[in-house]
Amino acid sequence: MSLRPFALLLGALLFAVPAAAAERPNVLLICADDLTSCLDEPGVVTPNLDRLRTRAVTFERAYCQYPLCNPSRSSMLSGLRPDTTGIYGNGTPIRQAVPDVVTLPQLFKKNGYFTARVGKIYHYGNPGDIGTDSLDDPESWNRVINPAGRDKAEEGLIINYTARRGLGSSLSVLEADGTDLEHTDGLVAVGAEALMTEHLNQNPDKPFFIAAGFFRPHCPYVAPKAHFEPYPKGSVTVPPFDGQPAGVPDAAVSRIKPYPWYGVTKEQADDSKRAYYASVTFLDANVGRLLDALDDAGQTENTIVVFWSDHGYHLGEKGMFKKTSLYERSAKAPMLVAAPGVTDDGGSCERPVEFIDLYPTLADLAGLGEKAPERLEGVSLAPLLKNPSADWDRPAYTQTQRSKQYGGMGYSVRNARWRFVRWGDGATELYDHDADPNEDENLAADPAHAETVEELAGLLDDYAAN
Repeated sequence: MSLRPFALLLGALLFAVPAAAAERPNVLLICADDLTSCLDEPGVVTPNLDRLRTRAVTFERAYCQYPLCNPSRSSMLSGLRPDTTGIYGNGTPIRQAVPDVVTLPQLFKKNGYFTARVGKIYHYGNPGDIGTDSLDDPESWNRVINPAGRDKAEEGLIINYTARRGLGSSLSVLEADGTDLEHTDGLVAVGAEALMTEHLNQNPDKPFFIAAGFFRPHCPYVAPKAHFEPYPKGSVTVPPFDGQPAGVPDAAVSRIKPYPWYGVTKEQADDSKRAYYASVTFLDANVGRLLDALDDAGQTENTIVVFWSDHGYHLGEKGMFKKTSLYERSAKAPMLVAAPGVTDDGGSCERPVEFIDLYPTLADLAGLGEKAPERLEGVSLAPLLKNPSADWDRPAYTQTQRSKQYGGMGYSVRNARWRFVRWGDGATELYDHDADPNEDENLAADPAHAETVEELAGLLDDYAAN
């Protein structure tokens, strides 16, 4: 990809940026790819996300509707559940599945916002589609940038521990040469900053909706060498594996072949997790560039910032890597919302929420709630932004597809205490998060919990009926 567009955009950074006195807030949507809930794990270095959290509400129990990139992103950006969009895989664009959809950025575009995308917002094959439009939705944006850095150009240097798997579904690592700004995610940050600066110089009274879509920490786990320094070899390890946990249905782990860890050694699994953490720290550095850009432009007090990952990620737990499970580690992912004047003191919210709630939330915060589509299937989180401990009785639903051998689609429901899973073949799982946060003991067959199983199964029945 030519760097000429970046050179032109970077020229805008040489000009002074007037602080806009817009009546409507800007929106900066920052998307990570395959980021697990590791921000509070000891040793994981994320100073810039920590900085954002001081003025954001951190949703500690935010759940995807489908733990796979395209279904999750399509659901969040449309405000519709996967069973409504019909998107269960990575090959279908949202506009093809739902031709009349008004996407989240499109709502802002239709109501006078400048909308722009840099990098992966709708689905991209990662790393295969880096530098392309992939499954983008042109009706969502006024401007787009598709950067590609040396990580894409130097894929031949990557060590792939799972040789039979392509890089996009591999356990593979590279301590890369070059600076942050030579890599794709560094170019995403630079491109988003340049678009913001250019827009503010040309249209200081018009609000923006800019989406920065980072490709890390999705595999291959590639980051500049400096980001590996907090994680010396041997300091990061996967949990021990002693065989498939008792009472766990085969459907739950059927996507990991060979099982466990796709057949890699313990040392290779450890190195993959180490490189994943380095990729998280690289992601964090680029988030910091965006936060600095807002500060430098005088826009921090006028910009809603959302940080979000499309789903969670396994890092060796229960012998699993990656996503597409219905366990907490796959279904839950980081979600932060900083709304000036609403979340200024920060806070932590333990209420279960869903990614489809982001659409009505942002519409509400920007004063576009009445103009949003009537059929949105989430609800505004504004009450929880104002009071993270407010009463909240909505559970969160996540689903994922399995082969016909296991009955097809499986569903889970998560409330404040319990996760209940029902697979298409009738197998069930029940986990008590008050006593068992790692979901090690399946209580579904325990007569002492029959009433809880009946109650949560009823919620799934109601969900399927709607």
